Amino acid sequence: MIIALRLGLVAALLLAWELASGRLVPEFFVSRPSAIAVALANYIQDGMIFFHMGVTATEAIAGFLLGGGAGFAAGLLLGRQPVLADVLDPFLTAFYSLPKVALAPLYVLWFGIGIEMKIVLAATIVFFLVFLNTYSGVRQVSREQLTILRLMGASEWQTMRMVVVPSAVSWVFTGLRLSVPYALIGAIVGEMIASNRGLGFVLSDAAGQFSTANVFAALLVITVLAILLNMAVRLAEKMLMPWQHAGNRREFSV
Repeated sequence: MIIALRLGLVAALLLAWELASGRLVPEFFVSRPSAIAVALANYIQDGMIFFHMGVTATEAIAGFLLGGGAGFAAGLLLGRQPVLADVLDPFLTAFYSLPKVALAPLYVLWFGIGIEMKIVLAATIVFFLVFLNTYSGVRQVSREQLTILRLMGASEWQTMRMVVVPSAVSWVFTGLRLSVPYALIGAIVGEMIASNRGLGFVLSDAAGQFSTANVFAALLVITVLAILLNMAVRLAEKMLMPWQHAGNRREFSV
């Protein structure tokens, strides 16, 4: 029932868009769903869209893994070292407050216009999202459990492995889910600034030709890629946290 309602809403919006374009709104600005479908079909028939999609996916995934891993490690370290966290807090806050996209021109100077620049830009954006969530998760670990482990003579590694990481893993995956679209944003922005391949380049090229239909078609491909990346993260979460999803299924079955 819900799926039928969603499909009906999408069909109604597309029909209204098709009828309004050229009548209520100039077609140059909003194109038409039919024209967008033709542009998308041309992209698929040409085949190069899959190459560009692969390039962007590679950059986004590499940046996601690099930034996510670094953010997770930094969050664990600072979460367990409050003195170090207090020392670094103003510096981290200042860097976090800086719009990361503004770093793109500097990264071009440092890393060139190759794939490395897009990966580093995506990783920089992802880092803080994962770091902040991991840090918050570590700081929320039960003090009673930590005290009991210390009394039992557990080492720092055992404490991290048995209590800290399992307790913070839900926070970590929250940060990872939030960072998926931002990894894609970093890759695409880098491509739009300096690249001749990738979906960002396709989008920029379509805008440069004033082809609204091609712009919407490129945006649709980017949306599909974002959905696929989100699905991959959710699948990994289900595999690593089966108990949480099993609890959710029991709640829905009541």
